[in-house]
Amino acid sequence: MKAGIVGLPNVGKSTLFNCLSSAKAQSANFPFCTIEPNLGVVNVPDPRLEKLEELVNPQRVLPATVEIVDIAGLVRGASKGEGLGNQFLGNIRECNAIMHVLRCFDNDNIVHVDGSVDPIRDKETIDIELQLKDLETVEKRLEKVKRAAKTGNKEAQKEQATLEKFKNALEQGISARAVEVTEDEAELMKGFQLLTAKPILYVCNVDEASAKSGNAYVEKVREAVKDEDAEIIVLAVGTEADIAELEDYDERQMFLEDIGLEEPGVSRLIRAAYKLLDLQTYFTAGEKEVRAWTIKVGSTAPQAAGVIHTDFEKGFIRAEVIKYDDYVTYETEAKVKEAGKLAIEGKTYVVNDGDVMHFLFNV
Repeated sequence: MKAGIVGLPNVGKSTLFNCLSSAKAQSANFPFCTIEPNLGVVNVPDPRLEKLEELVNPQRVLPATVEIVDIAGLVRGASKGEGLGNQFLGNIRECNAIMHVLRCFDNDNIVHVDGSVDPIRDKETIDIELQLKDLETVEKRLEKVKRAAKTGNKEAQKEQATLEKFKNALEQGISARAVEVTEDEAELMKGFQLLTAKPILYVCNVDEASAKSGNAYVEKVREAVKDEDAEIIVLAVGTEADIAELEDYDERQMFLEDIGLEEPGVSRLIRAAYKLLDLQTYFTAGEKEVRAWTIKVGSTAPQAAGVIHTDFEKGFIRAEVIKYDDYVTYETEAKVKEAGKLAIEGKTYVVNDGDVMHFLFNV
């Protein structure tokens, strides 16, 4: 599960990725590991993990992770292969979600590719290229489906109607994620692999003075995306880069307090990316290890067990589940049991974010 950072040149995209790559400077528990020059596995900052570590005092602690990809900058005509267009669009297709960085600050020393700061125009530039590529995808598929639909094939007729719905929207400059669909249409849409259907987080890159409350540019972005199924986060990327360079924890906290923030913005961004990917966390806690495990929202207990090892899922018998709040309240597993707060759950149990779990299995 990967989230890709996209944006025009000089909007702060690479600086943001570099901030993420320095996440280790923000907390010793959350190091960053570079796999390739443009792909990083970033640990998800989670205060619950720190609390469990405090209560259990394990030999090691392992946080949840999310993959972040720094995707090459886009230029107009990317949908037709201009610049790094084909590479750019191919990289987006491989990602499960998009973090779109928009420049929302003035600085005469940083040249904008279009000569002026206008986040709405920048957004539309990338939107149009992605929509054009999606339109190409939809039209190609329509050609094939129409032939089958003419023979009376009911499934083909259903797919044709759905494709035409998306074709009409894309031709009007509406991204696929903003199209109202039925459950059946949503299921069909997955097979289309449309770029503009991917969940998106708009990252408004602001100056330091706007880090807490945003600015007029941010308000314009909020207005522009209100009809999209999208999230917005405000981040002073340049300031975050300065914070990331500070090695002393107290200095970082003083810096954050000065600009009115409780934690680095990149920590919020990492958690937002995790949520954007429809991911959640459950924990295992023992003397050897306290660990956060990543699962899709809606996963059952056997599916959660399978993340640890496929044998756990195959031979699943039951799960012992403690709610995180109960663990914190009673402080030890033994006291949780005494209070009758440990639940025994079977194969149909849907795991909640923050559950502390033990699995019983037999292979």
